[in-house]
Amino acid sequence: MTVAPPAATRSRWLSALRELGLVAVMFVVYKIGRLAANGHVGEAFGNARTIWDLERWLRLPGELSVQRRLLSWPTLVELANCYYAYVHFPATVACLIWLYLRRPAHYRWTRNVLALATGAALLVHFVMPLAPPRMVTDTGMLDLGRLYGPAVYGAPETDHLSNQYAAMPSLHVGWAVVVAIALIAATSSRWRGLWVLHPVITLLVVVATGNHYWLDALAAGGLLIAAYAAVRSQRPLSAPEPVLLPRQRALPEPAFRP
Repeated sequence: MTVAPPAATRSRWLSALRELGLVAVMFVVYKIGRLAANGHVGEAFGNARTIWDLERWLRLPGELSVQRRLLSWPTLVELANCYYAYVHFPATVACLIWLYLRRPAHYRWTRNVLALATGAALLVHFVMPLAPPRMVTDTGMLDLGRLYGPAVYGAPETDHLSNQYAAMPSLHVGWAVVVAIALIAATSSRWRGLWVLHPVITLLVVVATGNHYWLDALAAGGLLIAAYAAVRSQRPLSAPEPVLLPRQRALPEPAFRP
């Protein structure tokens, strides 16, 4: 005889499936929209040259110097490529699942920030197509994924699964920042500050491998500031606030009687 699950359990599973479907739909819409923004190759390379020159005018560190330092350690090159290929999406999904199961209020807050920032990023892809540094060969940048593996992208002319001219903003960096903020806000361990390493490593990886410019990360940061501001009323408390009780007046001491 099969025992039917309690109503509360069914409701929880249905809610989880709805959330999973919502996240999946958002991701599919983003991928379709990103592919729709594909093309405009000449404009993408023109914007790439503008971004490169602007960074030099702003005296930002050269992406080429970061890449050349990484090339001194071939093993680190492969690790960086693996981090770019295999950590970005799984880490975000794992964070959302954990938040949904253990910190529902933080989950809703984080999900809404991701949805807003990702939707805004899609608009930027339409407005400003941008070739990544690895494609701008006259700067000296190399495509480390193609040279050392694992490679995420194929040749742009035959790759119909991704839009490679959508470097700005860097969602690798943006999502990593959201994951770090969510886990720092939702946990109380004294080591929770180490989650900051995820966006820091991601930033170095995307720049050193030639997939993004510094300004791509700054653009992602700007979108996140706007997204967090838009949902600031949804920000949950990290811990329940203590209840402040009114101070009790001291009772007078009984008078001494002989």
